[in-house]
Amino acid sequence: MSRLSSVGRTVDGLRGGGRGWLLASVALGWFLVLGMRFVVPGILPTITEDFTVSASEAGLAVTVLWVTYAIMQFPAGLFADRLGERVLLVAALFVSAAGLVSYVFTPTFALFVVATGVFGLGSGLYGPPRGTIVSKTYDENDGAAFGLMLAAGSVGAAALPAAAGVAVGAVGWRVAIGVVAPVFVLAAVAVWLAVPDSRVRTDGDGTDATSQSGVSTREAVRAAAVAVRNRRIALAVAGATLMLFAFQAATAFLTTYLTEVGTFSQGTAGAVLGVLFLVGAVSQFAGGGLADRFGTPRVLFGIGALSVVPLAALPLVEGRLALAAVGALIGVRMSIGPVSNAYIVDLLPDDIQGTAWGALRTGFFVVGSFGSTVVGYMADAGYFDVAFYMLAAITAVGAAIYVFLPERPSS
Repeated sequence: MSRLSSVGRTVDGLRGGGRGWLLASVALGWFLVLGMRFVVPGILPTITEDFTVSASEAGLAVTVLWVTYAIMQFPAGLFADRLGERVLLVAALFVSAAGLVSYVFTPTFALFVVATGVFGLGSGLYGPPRGTIVSKTYDENDGAAFGLMLAAGSVGAAALPAAAGVAVGAVGWRVAIGVVAPVFVLAAVAVWLAVPDSRVRTDGDGTDATSQSGVSTREAVRAAAVAVRNRRIALAVAGATLMLFAFQAATAFLTTYLTEVGTFSQGTAGAVLGVLFLVGAVSQFAGGGLADRFGTPRVLFGIGALSVVPLAALPLVEGRLALAAVGALIGVRMSIGPVSNAYIVDLLPDDIQGTAWGALRTGFFVVGSFGSTVVGYMADAGYFDVAFYMLAAITAVGAAIYVFLPERPSS
């Protein structure tokens, strides 16, 4: 009963004053953005066969998706500070919808890469304002709020690639992707209605005043650079970068590995990827709550250490059920996200929070985006199994970094 009542108190702390609707609308957008970002890796075998390209070329396309996502993090954070989160979140959903529609008109691999870049740019706009609006809204229970929001994205990443894997056989991969675009538009309307204009506040005399700090772009960038020299932030970002590199590479080629090495059908391999994200969803919500209770460094190290096991075990296990189970357990590492995000954002100065957070996200997403390219080249060279051992070793280094991470100072 005490555990149930604790969960009830956590949920109650996320509601009230319109906060519940805000969190739900932002989480819905993240459900779509993250879910569709993993649809391409989920149906990569079909795309590769359709365009007759190698694993390294397919991996490069996934890298383009993540690089374009990454390069939007800094400008999105800067614009969030100046324009407000609501404008950026809505714009992100509309641009993402345009990217999905463009997939329908991709007769060549080059145009497919262009469409992938458009969607990456749109989805990249969503990340920083999503994080900063949650951090501003929740002074307490921010770990649980981040966990719930990111868990919604994990559910999307579980459901949408699995659904696309089934749909490609009936309507083709282009339509299976493009048909989701109208849902993005509806989500944009929900965000506009639920998220307040964070640019404006009311002064004591009842007049409106902008919440911008008034600093120039150059001053904001300089201040952000100073902020990220904080030892706590540097260690957290280093660990997150390594964990992301391994996760991006593993998820980009898990379905390909299961179809080529494990002789799974694409539908079954897509279902395994879906279960991976369901495991991630549960882990994310649990991880945020555990960090609020036991402290960030211990939880991050524990998650990192556990995440080594499935990557190292994947090339060793035999049998379809064992492969599916080990592949799904890769999702445990997704609980790094809410814990690490809440830790980093909380340490950033309020006046440049969006700018600094966007700059950091650009850095570790750009580095992480090349994971799929590296694994693609290794797969073409006949070292698919070795690639997963390499990802396990990178994860182990990331976990070791968290040993040295200090607790964040109490407010």
